[in-house]
Amino acid sequence: MSKKEVIVVEASSLEEAKMIAAQEWGISPSDVIVNLLEEEKKLFGILGKRLKVEARPACSLGLLRAREILSELLEKMDLNVSLSLKDDHTINISGDDVGIAIGRYGETLMALERLVNLMLNRSVGVNFRVRLDSNGYRDRREESIRRIAASAAKKAISKNKPVGLQPMSNWERRIVHMTLQSMDGVETRSVGQEPRRRVLVCPKPTAKVRKEGARRD
Repeated sequence: MSKKEVIVVEASSLEEAKMIAAQEWGISPSDVIVNLLEEEKKLFGILGKRLKVEARPACSLGLLRAREILSELLEKMDLNVSLSLKDDHTINISGDDVGIAIGRYGETLMALERLVNLMLNRSVGVNFRVRLDSNGYRDRREESIRRIAASAAKKAISKNKPVGLQPMSNWERRIVHMTLQSMDGVETRSVGQEPRRRVLVCPKPTAKVRKEGARRD
């Protein structure tokens, strides 16, 4: 599979040139833009003509290739969804079965994202990452998790005891850790085993408690 985002091919028609380039890149012919460079007629036109055509992907080759991979995965899952591309390397999933593609707390969506990126980097051979989303689901979920984390932190500080959150996926736990890492008075750690692994939000010991503890030691 070619890594070049501009190639020159020879074909008998522009449509054939699109097909050749699409096969070379592993994308859809509709995502190939062609520009005629040269036209050569054979034997006075009796045997047709030969075109030299410059081909390029309609947008980022990595993003288009990722969409093809994701489309194949979703087709195997027999899901009725559609895919659209965004400039920030995001593939948006929508349609009747989008809830299945998202999964419980976004677990299926994130699993698909990891799998697509793994397959993409193996096939293209470059470090290119895409982000999967569904009509802003991830932003809404992340904001909800931040509110949950902040509320747990306040509770842990006020009651001076750890507060356990509900089991979360790896990316959700990471949001909790990042949200509270700069908050004074609390610290976080993940406990338990998958799929029940969760975050504990713990109050940090005060200077007085640390001093008394040191005296007992």
